Amino acid sequence: MHSILAVDDSASMRQMVAFTLKGAGYNVIEAADGADALEKAKGARVDLVLTDQNMPRMDGITLVRSLRGLPHYNGTPILILTTESSDEMKAKGKAAGATGWLVKPFDPNRLLDVIKKVIR
Repeated sequence: MHSILAVDDSASMRQMVAFTLKGAGYNVIEAADGADALEKAKGARVDLVLTDQNMPRMDGITLVRSLRGLPHYNGTPILILTTESSDEMKAKGKAAGATGWLVKPFDPNRLLDVIKKVIR
């Protein structure tokens, strides 16, 4: 079973994402912001990271950069799921090492399709 780290400062958004992912058979580890996610990522290997962009303590792009600096997260898919949709923000995400960018509100089927394409 693949494990996914779901990162969002909104508890209700984390619950919706976790519900969708668990329903599709994924193990889900939840984190409340980028700093929490980084700590959890260091303590557990996950197959994919799904993160919000705008969060307190550490935003999504900073989290992506931090994870890419860890040896076992070099090739791990990292998707940013956010309300941000500007080309500038997407370019910053890509430059940081994000695998993909999805805009909220999310379509559960589209989210699962994207995850299936990138997860190993």
